[in-house]
Amino acid sequence: MTTAPTHSNRLPALVIQFAGDDQPAYLGAWLDRIGQPWQLADTDNGFVLPATLDGFGGVALLGGVMGANDDLPALRQAEALVRDAYAKGIPVIGHCLGGQLMARALGATVSQGKTPEIGWTPVVMNEMPLAQYWFGDVTEAHVMQWHYDTFAIPEIATRLAASAGCANQVFALGELHLAMQFHVEVDPAKIAAWLQASAAEVIAEAGQPFVQNVGQIHASTRHCIEASQRLADHIYQRWHSRFVLA
Repeated sequence: MTTAPTHSNRLPALVIQFAGDDQPAYLGAWLDRIGQPWQLADTDNGFVLPATLDGFGGVALLGGVMGANDDLPALRQAEALVRDAYAKGIPVIGHCLGGQLMARALGATVSQGKTPEIGWTPVVMNEMPLAQYWFGDVTEAHVMQWHYDTFAIPEIATRLAASAGCANQVFALGELHLAMQFHVEVDPAKIAAWLQASAAEVIAEAGQPFVQNVGQIHASTRHCIEASQRLADHIYQRWHSRFVLA
């Protein structure tokens, strides 16, 4: 559990981290800022996920270098928790891999996309009240992407956003659950660490239409991060507003 002040009247959040380099970053800072208790479940370091979400007010799933279809126990356990949350009305938010796991848990497929997206790319939100609920007055946003796979939209969900390189960027189950293909939890330090560790990967994908080079990603981060975190503020507030009360 974090050492954040406990002036929230909601049960703790469970934040599931699957890879060592995909930390909560801005999401953790946001939870601390509003005084919301939260527990980090770092499965990459041996944390065993609980069998149920009893005692938690909401769940966030982070990204990771693995694929959603990989045969890893933590991924299947996370999907079971998504189904438990759906049954119990506990709000879930998924980032990249986390959104893909939500899709699988709800009966949709995850498969390789037509092209990778790496770097800051524009995403266009659908014109519907549910999109306005989750994104406010934002109708287009430059968001940080790093993925090769994409999710299909579960039959019980609504698609809320698309990009030129990936038609299914976001889906929602009403005002309770949100799955994103992109990363609104990033901060400059997290992106800098990714680029330092994975520059060769970015170079290898040079020439792909929706892949920025390392210099472009650094420059775009300086230009886009403030608006990205404002969008994250709105999304996280909506997610948090539906937390189970303590």
